[in-house]
Amino acid sequence: MITKPDKNVLRKKRQKRVRKNLFGTEQRPRLNVYRSNKNIYVQLIDDINGVTLTSASTAEKDLNVEAAGNVEAAKKIGELIAKRAQDKGYKSIVFDRGGYLYHGRVKALADAAREAGLEF
Repeated sequence: MITKPDKNVLRKKRQKRVRKNLFGTEQRPRLNVYRSNKNIYVQLIDDINGVTLTSASTAEKDLNVEAAGNVEAAKKIGELIAKRAQDKGYKSIVFDRGGYLYHGRVKALADAAREAGLEF
């Protein structure tokens, strides 16, 4: 019997392939996205120093969203990470979708971050 590969295994393969070419610097950090069934998490990462510069997620207590795993919540997180990045002086970033397809929550987050002033 032939079994299909697990979705997460395929995502990890895509992530490794994409991450070979993406690299965040202090001037242009990497915006990393992790998506679970319930929440969505983003981080601005400086890969040279190996530091997370700022982060945001739907799991934060002060963020008021009804359902944390939907497109509307992803839009709010995109706006929030853009605001936090600009407060720290970052305008231009490298977008790392984490192996996820650029669709749905990931696309909504990226579009909201762009509209809020971040340049990819």
